[in-house]
This record gives sequence, C-alpha cells and structure tokens, in this order.
Amino acid sequence: MGSRWLGIVVDSSDPARLARWWAEVLGYHVTFEDPGLVSIAGDDKTHPGIAFVSVPEAKAGKNRLHLDLEPDDQPAEIERLVDMGARHVDIGQPADRGWTVLADPEGNEFCVLRGGKTP
Repeated sequence: MGSRWLGIVVDSSDPARLARWWAEVLGYHVTFEDPGLVSIAGDDKTHPGIAFVSVPEAKAGKNRLHLDLEPDDQPAEIERLVDMGARHVDIGQPADRGWTVLADPEGNEFCVLRGGKTP
C-alpha cells in the first residue's frame, strides 16, 4: 500500500494566529493546539489538514510549494482575503493567466484562481 496524504506543514512565527487566519479563509477549524503547533482541518477526520509550527527564523524568498484556492467569485474572494490581511505580491507570474498571487499575513504566497481555471 502507498502513503496517504495527511496534511501539509507551514513554518510560522505565530502558529496560533496564522492557523486561525487560514481556518477563516478555508472554513476550517482548529483540530489540535499545543504551544508551537496548531492544526486545522474541516473536522477531526478530514484530511489533508494544515499544521502550523513555530520556527525562530523569518520566511526568506519565494515559496517552493503553495496552495491554490478556487472560489466561486474570484474578485469577491480576493477582496475578502485582502480585507483579512492578505496582500498582492509579484513573484514574476505572467499577466492575466487566470490567477492572482497573494501572500498571507506572514508572507506565504498562494494563488486565487478563476473558477474552472487550473494553472
């Protein structure tokens, strides 16, 4: 038998804050919390989830892995995310390809796709 994907881990300077931010973005909730480690998922049995772990160093450079979000209404979702603390970033992406690159409050890039468009 092969492996099952349990989740993804994100380094963070403030795991509790960033986990709650992403939980609000995705409609998830906190499933586990300890000092230095906070996990979120749709529920305790839903996978993959996302774990946020405390690290002392700040993020440096472009992510090598990122999340793609596909909302029903891309412009409205981008506005909501920016209002929540996301910011637009330029990582050298081509213009008007159907996705917008944003960064979360700690600078982790992610894409917001147009519905039905996969990069």
